[in-house]
Parts: sequence; C-alpha cells; structure tokens
Amino acid sequence: MALSENIIVPIIITIIGSSGFWTLITHIVTSKKEKKSGERAMILGLGHDKIRYLCQKYIERGYITTDEFDNLYTYLYLPYKALGGNGTGERLMNAVMKLPLKKE
Repeated sequence: MALSENIIVPIIITIIGSSGFWTLITHIVTSKKEKKSGERAMILGLGHDKIRYLCQKYIERGYITTDEFDNLYTYLYLPYKALGGNGTGERLMNAVMKLPLKKE
C-alpha cells in the first residue's frame, strides 16, 4: 500500500500542477459560458419576435382579450424583460396596454 501511495500522490500533484490540466478546465468552463450566452440570445430573439407578432396583431385588431393579455404579459413579456429585452418590446407592450380589454 505504501508504495502505491508514494507513486499516486506525485502523479496527482503533477497532473494538477500542469498547465495542460488548467487549460482543459478553462476550455470546459468557457465553452459552457459561450453555449449559455448563445442560448440566452436565441431565447431573447424568439421572445422578441413572438411579442412583436402578437402585439401587432392585437393593435391591428383594435382590442385584446383578458386571456390574450395574461398570456402576452405574464408568460412572454415579463420573462423577456427579465432577460434584458430591448425597448421595442416595451414600446409595443405599452401600446397593447392602451387597447380595450374584452372578456372571452
């Protein structure tokens, strides 16, 4: 047992101390951050497109139902805004908030 411990400990220390090991760790962490950044950008883009589409539809129609408003505001606009969505979504949402609200 003592002989294997005497060999294993220096090997582990050598691996941890090597620049290649830390380069690998840095690469893994950076790749995950870049992937999350891309996913975030895609979600923002999809949210923006859907908000723009729905807002324009409701504005052209001249009213919005309570269910439509709840769906648009709660499940699309608020998460979009929390992710850092731009002012276009806010401007369109403000226009929709001025529309007459109709019950289903």
